[in-house]
Amino acid sequence: MADLSGKKVAIVATDYFEESELIEPMEALKKAGATVEIIAPKGGEIKGLQHVDPGQTVKVDKTLDEAEPDDYDGAIFPGGALNADVLRTEQKAKDFITKIMSEQGKPTAVICHAPWLLVSAGLARGKRLTSFHTIQDDMRNAGADWVDEPMVKDDNLITSRKPDDLSAFNDAIITALS
Repeated sequence: MADLSGKKVAIVATDYFEESELIEPMEALKKAGATVEIIAPKGGEIKGLQHVDPGQTVKVDKTLDEAEPDDYDGAIFPGGALNADVLRTEQKAKDFITKIMSEQGKPTAVICHAPWLLVSAGLARGKRLTSFHTIQDDMRNAGADWVDEPMVKDDNLITSRKPDDLSAFNDAIITALS
């Protein structure tokens, strides 16, 4: 297993994130030795979902106002349709992903509905990526090369479709941060 001691990763989410897509990457990163911080538009706690059923809440470490992309070695954006739809309207979330992925070239992992943030931030065009199948038209209309694969890596961008793909997604994140 990779040793990610000294690495710091941001997980950016808000209420109604897909629980497994936040919890499983967080646990995999911590097991590999990384420090993980939950970043959200607001402080306190954010609520997860297990698809449509209520899930657990997670403590927010920093708000988007407080978090600096410079402080992280990479970032993860979990899905959940409601989470992704809200984040794509948050200018600070768009600025965060733009800085960490495009300007700094750090590993950026986006799963399920979270690629909507790539579209809204103007980062999808020309990227080979995947997402939850229901938003493939949005990806293509934004100029992305959408493919139906469990995990797709395009330079520093890692994308996956759904919770069933988390093993490949987590492995790709850990490899990219190693």
